[in-house]
Amino acid sequence: MNKVLKISLRFFLFWIMQVLVFNQLEFGYGIHMMIYPLFIMLLPFDIGIFSLLLLGFGLGILIDAFSDTFGLHASSLLMMAYFRPIIFAFFSQREGYDPLKEPSLFDMGTRWFVLVYGSLLLIHHFWFFLIEIFRINEVLWILQNTFVSIIFSFSASILILTLISKKFRSK
Repeated sequence: MNKVLKISLRFFLFWIMQVLVFNQLEFGYGIHMMIYPLFIMLLPFDIGIFSLLLLGFGLGILIDAFSDTFGLHASSLLMMAYFRPIIFAFFSQREGYDPLKEPSLFDMGTRWFVLVYGSLLLIHHFWFFLIEIFRINEVLWILQNTFVSIIFSFSASILILTLISKKFRSK
């Protein structure tokens, strides 16, 4: 499949799933299931920083427009997109990344994916709740919301990644 078409299709699917499904779920205890950061994670290794930031802002602002969150998702996704190349470089293998592979659980391995995506989700979720609550005296509430939401978001992302993966279905 064409790379641009694949990215466009994922963009649209993650936007629809977040707005129509995951934003409607109410768990309580400050849990927000956010699966759209997986879109940024799954972008090709060789994508430029400008394209990465543009796609992050576009997806975030579209989710904000349909969620009445006034830029929370856009700023959080921009923060994640900005740190993605840094985190990827920190966790890269000696020989670098194979441009033919995707940064996914099945192509890069479980340990790499958990470390990299977990780090990026931590940045995304912490920034989201820091801006949403915006009171330093609520730091424990921010941390609680961040870690509980990471657990649910990461689990949902793994489930979605497993369902859409061709390699998993072919086994």
